[in-house]
Amino acid sequence: MSRTAYIKLVPASNKQEVTIDDLRDYLNYYQEITSKTGEQLGWNYENSAFPYEIKEREDSNHEWFYLKGTSDRYNFILLGVGSEEIKEEDGSARKQNFIQVALPESANFGDKNKAVEFIKFLGRKLNGEVHLFNGRIMYYDKK
Repeated sequence: MSRTAYIKLVPASNKQEVTIDDLRDYLNYYQEITSKTGEQLGWNYENSAFPYEIKEREDSNHEWFYLKGTSDRYNFILLGVGSEEIKEEDGSARKQNFIQVALPESANFGDKNKAVEFIKFLGRKLNGEVHLFNGRIMYYDKK
């Protein structure tokens, strides 16, 4: 059974909408900062911090892409964007955008650990509400 986690963009988030291109840019930024950390340490850290290639299938309709592992310790992580209607306490409804991170059946523990690392990074970057694979919620928004 696949597992899913979400980064929900709440009213206090930095952005109210994230596109698939924005998500790709955040992952490229993550690769950039980890490579700088590696330079400071004198170690090839970026290959360990981001052991994936970003791939997109033609049938994805530009709504999702996947990370394909570059070593045998990592397989796949799926990432996508979407939205849902949320009922407010006063009875009104609003559109809430989210980033979805899914681990397919073939994912292993390395994929899950890296996915959690990316989710937390994105949650901090966007000041979002992170719903982890185990059902727990982390709030990065400033309430």
